Amino acid sequence: MRYFNYLSSEEEKDIFHSSPISFSHTSDKELLSHAVGAALYMPATRQDIADQMITEKFEGLVSVVLDLEDAVGDDQVDKAEESLQVQLRSIHSCLKSGMVTEQTIPLIFIRVRSPEQMKRVIDLLGEAVQCVTGFVLPKFSLHNGQRYLEIVDAYNGVRSPHSPLLYVMPILESSEVIYREYRTQTLMNIRALLDEYRDCILNVRIGATDFSSLFGLRRSPDMTIYDIGVIRDCITDIINIFGRAEDQYVISGPVWEYFKSDRVLKSQLRQTPFEESAGRNGRRLRMHYINKYVDGLIREVAMDKENGMIGKTIIHPSHILPVQSMYAVTHEEFMDATHILSKNNGLLGVFKSQYANKMNEIKPHLNWAKRILIRSKIYGVLNENRNFTTLLVRKNGQEQHEVVSYTGQFDR
Repeated sequence: MRYFNYLSSEEEKDIFHSSPISFSHTSDKELLSHAVGAALYMPATRQDIADQMITEKFEGLVSVVLDLEDAVGDDQVDKAEESLQVQLRSIHSCLKSGMVTEQTIPLIFIRVRSPEQMKRVIDLLGEAVQCVTGFVLPKFSLHNGQRYLEIVDAYNGVRSPHSPLLYVMPILESSEVIYREYRTQTLMNIRALLDEYRDCILNVRIGATDFSSLFGLRRSPDMTIYDIGVIRDCITDIINIFGRAEDQYVISGPVWEYFKSDRVLKSQLRQTPFEESAGRNGRRLRMHYINKYVDGLIREVAMDKENGMIGKTIIHPSHILPVQSMYAVTHEEFMDATHILSKNNGLLGVFKSQYANKMNEIKPHLNWAKRILIRSKIYGVLNENRNFTTLLVRKNGQEQHEVVSYTGQFDR
């Protein structure tokens, strides 16, 4: 698997100063934790999951979450588990036969309803669990968290030496996390629990839509999740507890749930970057994203990044490219980061950036620089004078219009 692998060699050379590296679900945990990117949710009841994964139906898809929880009706759980078993065994069979490789199959996660269901799914899948990267744990709390983590830890302890580790991505979305009187202690207790099982924690995810429902709120497509005060305050505390540089937890941003809507407020997506990338075609592309309300998504991903989060839950394939393009590292960011790390030898404390537009302080900016270099390996480094819009401008000017049918609520 490799980000932006659909580009031709000429396009890649034109866009990237340093191309993204290849990886799979057997790669190093630090790399994987930053590589989840735009995680597309699909109900586990779908009968075409294996076909979509094997044929690479959705261009650029790197991570998929097969949902057994809110996307599946309570009366469909048995059917969903059976379907999931068939689909994943089909993928595993294709991997064993060499029809596909680990480099072409997306990172596959399964969102479960309970620790008991997770254990049952692991047993049902048998050897096919080897093509699964991990499990998404909704409504993660002190009440269910210990059991979830014990099950995964036990599996990893007895798995075949040739089988990859299973990881988990807990979702923080319960009332105990957001209600002010419980929040700090709850977050501290959850972090202490995760610290015991750090080796299997890939991401900490935020369920902002479930948080919103506790107050009868829902952000409009003109707003970001950061415009809702009570949710913003909770996200701030989650970052404070889990986002500290010494803890090394990767936090992922909440879902963007719109793919079409009526506009009320003016778009904040600037025209200049699109014009610089493709002139008139760039302006048309900008309007296309504005009309699809992807401009709100782009703004929210920018806010996620500024707050130290990497990765985003998505519910529509048209969101894949906009989200992933935002994670590509700019040439300026890369030069700043590499120079900060190279000059970390005690001889300097501060120096002017190569772009001559800022001062780089080695000690305060060191942890930022390390994160930039991790991201640069996974998502690549853009050429000088290139920005994320370059990745959005395609030769054929087409967008994937496949609408994936979903029911229920997701990790938000």
